[in-house]
Amino acid sequence: EVQLVESGGGLVQEGGSLRLSCATSGFIFEDYAIGWFRQTPGKEREGVSCISSGDGRTYYADSVKGRFTISSDRSEKMVYLQMNSLKPDDTAVYYCAAEFPAVVSMCEYAPSFSSWGQGTQVTVSS
Repeated sequence: EVQLVESGGGLVQEGGSLRLSCATSGFIFEDYAIGWFRQTPGKEREGVSCISSGDGRTYYADSVKGRFTISSDRSEKMVYLQMNSLKPDDTAVYYCAAEFPAVVSMCEYAPSFSSWGQGTQVTVSS
């Protein structure tokens, strides 16, 4: 059974930084695309960033390029999202998700992913 557990959300001022962590289990880490999505009330869930740890490929939404960095630790089966220069528009519930196979372009379409964590709130104050 695929399990994903997020941590690291919180309240931060505009311009600040946060690092989200996703602990994974129950699947072959290198064979899956693993990523971060976010959602605000009344809006669709959007892909923020995804990674394929087997070949190192990554995907970033245009809105976060240059500010967010995704990384993975294959030995610990962890995925991280370093978020810098945070803006109020980044405020959302952030979810970790995983899907087979490891095709990071799936990040563009949240329904492509079938396994989800419980989410962690990120709030950026102005």
